[in-house]
Amino acid sequence: MKSQLPALIFGIPLFAAISMPMISVWRPHWCRPMALGAAAAMAVTAILNLALVISFGETRYVFGGWAAPLGIEWVADAAAGLVAVAVAMIATVCLAYEGSVRLEASGSRVSLHYVLILLLLSGLTGVVFAGDLFNVFVFLEVATLVTCALIALAGGKALVFAFRYLILATIGATFYLLGVTFLYAVTGTLNMADMAERLAPLAGSSAVIIGVVFMFLGLAIKMALMPFHGWLPDAYTLAPDAISPLISALVTKVSLFAWIRIMYWVLGAGDGSELAQVLRVCWMLGAAAAVVGAFLALIQHDIKRMFAYGGVSHIGLIVLGAGLGNQTGLAGSLFYLINDAVMQATLFVLAGIAGTRYGIRSLEQLGSLRRQAPWLAGGLIVVALSMVGIPPTGGFFGKWYMVLGAVQAGQYAAVAAVILATLLTLGLFANLIVRVFAGEPAALVEPSAPMTAQARFCVGALCAGIVLLGLWSDPIVGVLLDVTQPLRL
Repeated sequence: MKSQLPALIFGIPLFAAISMPMISVWRPHWCRPMALGAAAAMAVTAILNLALVISFGETRYVFGGWAAPLGIEWVADAAAGLVAVAVAMIATVCLAYEGSVRLEASGSRVSLHYVLILLLLSGLTGVVFAGDLFNVFVFLEVATLVTCALIALAGGKALVFAFRYLILATIGATFYLLGVTFLYAVTGTLNMADMAERLAPLAGSSAVIIGVVFMFLGLAIKMALMPFHGWLPDAYTLAPDAISPLISALVTKVSLFAWIRIMYWVLGAGDGSELAQVLRVCWMLGAAAAVVGAFLALIQHDIKRMFAYGGVSHIGLIVLGAGLGNQTGLAGSLFYLINDAVMQATLFVLAGIAGTRYGIRSLEQLGSLRRQAPWLAGGLIVVALSMVGIPPTGGFFGKWYMVLGAVQAGQYAAVAAVILATLLTLGLFANLIVRVFAGEPAALVEPSAPMTAQARFCVGALCAGIVLLGLWSDPIVGVLLDVTQPLRL
């Protein structure tokens, strides 16, 4: 049973997505409860899988009885288990949040809406657990196509930016597949574990370096690492408010996790490896993205667009930590990846409720928030503390470990980049909070409906997650340090 849990985590949303169109013909009002139930069951299964992996070691599941490297293999170690738990739990909260938000432009397509969300969860789970490079490509493309469709549900300009995302993602997929082709030509295998063994004596070859560069370019577009982020701000800003929390929290983070797994678990990158120069370029790009993204967020006026650029900055921070080439920085970046997924979901939930219920879409309107929605104002304070890095929130500990990793690597420019990006983020949230509590209230707009207990629960659950990640940072980082120990960084 233990070995089949990764397949079950994948299969629950997939089976629900396949079944929903038939069920919706007779019971269309079952769509949302069915999707929410599938996400909750997925979360329970993912937690059980993580507990067993931590207790008994990694799980390898082989499809169809064909052993690797010939067959398709899924690998569930502690790192993948943690990311799977984050995906499932965030998806559950986001689907609960959707019940308190009007599904713009969905109309009779509610069934399609939930089918796409469930397919997205299946695709992201496949990326997390896939044990070969080609299936990572397959599931990344499933997630990309579904994300484009979800963004396009808003109609209007969203269709244009969904199409632009599709074009750029296709270019990224082409680069990634070219990189896989180079590595396959050198090793003759696509299985990650088998390739890692065969690459050990070949890591410095030109074919491997070219393949790595192509793969990084492809995944950099998927994860929206600056300067390959052009699709993200407009797509997240114009996506339906019910969709933004889910895609902002998960799509880029899972792509980023795929890059980290390939670089370290397959290619054996590290301070002493032949790929150290590639890592150095990565952390430099991450440092630039962290600072420039935070600055661009600071100068925005549209709230969702501001949060989107904040996400670009934090992607840069995670790449910076992962590119340091040591165990502390890598564990810190993985921990911050999970934290940032929760923080982004929280920000876009707050923005969605403020926009759909109170008509607050820009900075100038924030003065009305404290009088109309104290829950939203309180949630903004909690997520601000974490994004700036104030203990005991999870954001502080993620940045702390990345700074320690930068000091161990002797990369003091990386330390400066983390500090500068943090100061810019502090300026951003200071501006937001001042406008909420000291700004002149705009003309009060009657909410379209009172803020429901369900919406309050979602905000409270996400804020609690931010704090609990900080309080549980020691055991979580301990698990990440243990899973990265065999890498000998």
